[in-house]
Amino acid sequence: MLRRGRFELLWCLLFVVTVLCCQSARAENAESASRPNLVVVLVDDLRWDELGCTGHPFVRTPHIDRIAYEGSRFRNAFCTTPLCSPVRACLLTGLYTHHHGILDNTNRSEQSHRLPTFARVLQQSGYETAYIGKWHMGNDDSARPGFDEWACLKGQGTSFDPVMSNNGNRVSHTGHTTDVLNKQAVAFVRRSREKPFCLYLAHKALHPELAQQDDGSISDPSAARFLPAHRHENLYRDNAIPRRLNVTDDLSGKPALLRGIDGLPPLGRDTGTADETVRDRLRMLTGIDEGVGQLLRALEATGQLDRTLFVVTSDHGYWYGEHGLSVERRLAYEEAIRIPLLVRYPPLVKAGRLIDEFALSIDLAPTLLELADIPSPPQMDGRSLVPLLAGRAVNDWRDSFLVEYNTDAVFPRVRNMGYKAIRTNRWKYIRYNELAGMDELYDLQADPYEMTNLFSDAASEEVNRDLSRQVDTFLGDSR
Repeated sequence: MLRRGRFELLWCLLFVVTVLCCQSARAENAESASRPNLVVVLVDDLRWDELGCTGHPFVRTPHIDRIAYEGSRFRNAFCTTPLCSPVRACLLTGLYTHHHGILDNTNRSEQSHRLPTFARVLQQSGYETAYIGKWHMGNDDSARPGFDEWACLKGQGTSFDPVMSNNGNRVSHTGHTTDVLNKQAVAFVRRSREKPFCLYLAHKALHPELAQQDDGSISDPSAARFLPAHRHENLYRDNAIPRRLNVTDDLSGKPALLRGIDGLPPLGRDTGTADETVRDRLRMLTGIDEGVGQLLRALEATGQLDRTLFVVTSDHGYWYGEHGLSVERRLAYEEAIRIPLLVRYPPLVKAGRLIDEFALSIDLAPTLLELADIPSPPQMDGRSLVPLLAGRAVNDWRDSFLVEYNTDAVFPRVRNMGYKAIRTNRWKYIRYNELAGMDELYDLQADPYEMTNLFSDAASEEVNRDLSRQVDTFLGDSR
């Protein structure tokens, strides 16, 4: 606790120094007006394979696809904690979860006011900043430091008729929440200004409707429902839902998932996500895609499109029944940790560029700061993606990364399943914090669906030791 307090103090000091340096640089640089606008569209729970541009067989996402076709698509993008609140802090700070301290989905409202976000640096260096949508680090919807414009849902929000904190005023809106957020985002983009701007649009969709208690907990996770706009309710009704091969996993090598949980059936084909639930998710995605189109048209109409960096990404994935899972997004398998990451910015990014290096949620903050000509604080765990976006070779790029999860009490099946995991180009090693003898190791080249656990194989002992040491190295930073 004391170490975290020292770390937060150090962050604050470095934040002040960074801001002062940036202000000095801006005063000396008459070209500050050429800094790009920044737009980030964060989609809740969007899988990496749920878009037309990523190969989905029938979903229609033409406007999101345009970002990829006129910009770049990262084919190996991942979150570093597959859970809403922690990864939102990762995106905003460039820090791993064990450094920023938003460890789970419990109410961490007070702590989230102190996060050293990229928005605070941008605002102090001359950007007009806006946060629109779902904050979800506790139920507190009051404005956070770093944002000039604040339009926030309380907690998880609702799918229809949202009540929002709009610049300190509680406002009741009418309609589907995705449409309400899109409208506010477009209005912000169209506003006349002399400063460059940063818009962070964090959608409620594709998250389900949940019965949330005052403390942020969920009363009945099994009752989650995905609610699209009424005009989209009949989309895709005749389309067969694609399933990955690992929906057939018998879990014979996953003792952690074979544990008996009181009141819950064993995992299997019947516990996966129903076809109509998947369709409702994709129907909700249609509203987000329409909003991306509205933002692109607004940027075009105001002459700002090609000097605006436009990012579409997600916090983490979702289960369609892989390994028998449905709502428990927290685990380290590919379907939960892979995310889409699309970036359009013509002055830097060649149209249609495909990037295969590892990109992480912690890379967003340093990337935005570099594009704004602002040095990143040295404590950031992430790295700027600008060299990769520009097509430059980077010989020392990461070849492994940490995935971490700290258990919480929402979903009984994954209780006590906190872990630290390492993902490399070939291997994935999962070390459970509390479940002795249940660790997992997968050879992703031979077994991309993660169905054969090699942890106990004698031939894997050296790999296990090496990856375990890597976990310790990631966690050994004394900051």
